[in-house]
Amino acid sequence: MPLIPEEPQIHESAQGPRVTPAASRTAQTPRPVPGPRPAAVPRPGRPGPAARPAPQAAPAAGAVPPAATAPSVSTAVPQIQLIPASAEGALDAAEEAVDLLLDTGRAPGDILVLTTGELHPWAAHELSFGEAAYWALHDAADDVFYADATHVKRAAGRPVVVFAANGGPEEAAAANLPVALARAGALLIVCGDPQRIKSVLGAGV
Repeated sequence: MPLIPEEPQIHESAQGPRVTPAASRTAQTPRPVPGPRPAAVPRPGRPGPAARPAPQAAPAAGAVPPAATAPSVSTAVPQIQLIPASAEGALDAAEEAVDLLLDTGRAPGDILVLTTGELHPWAAHELSFGEAAYWALHDAADDVFYADATHVKRAAGRPVVVFAANGGPEEAAAANLPVALARAGALLIVCGDPQRIKSVLGAGV
């Protein structure tokens, strides 16, 4: 059986084994690479399937089930993937990331999406029914949940957190990004300016 050469590392991303090299893409938003899953799950809708997360195939971060508190970084260090995007394009990049995660079999309930600027349309729509109903959807954990990054401390941990730096005060984004990392059980995908992101999370990202 022929050997498959290892794919090159990408400096702006610490990813799982199914890496698509950023150098081979010409699109503005490189596609994220979630861990492999056995079967695809349809695009989320309410209510979505409540599938159990499967373990990631990455050596540095096994999948961690959703938790009410931040995962301990001493036992599980999530992977961090950067997707370069402008403030105007960060939300679109986050949507593409979510689509790929779902297309590769990640359960909708595994994913939390945070925005620093304008709310995602789903969040704005659900909030129109009141905060109690909105957060009840979060607690059900059976679908992708979208929230303002300023509410990250209220959100429970999920295996995958997608952080869209789509505007808003830079100080708030810088303060909430480390909390988003703590909420990510296996993978944090950040869509925004790589230099600013690295300045917050560290140059080793």
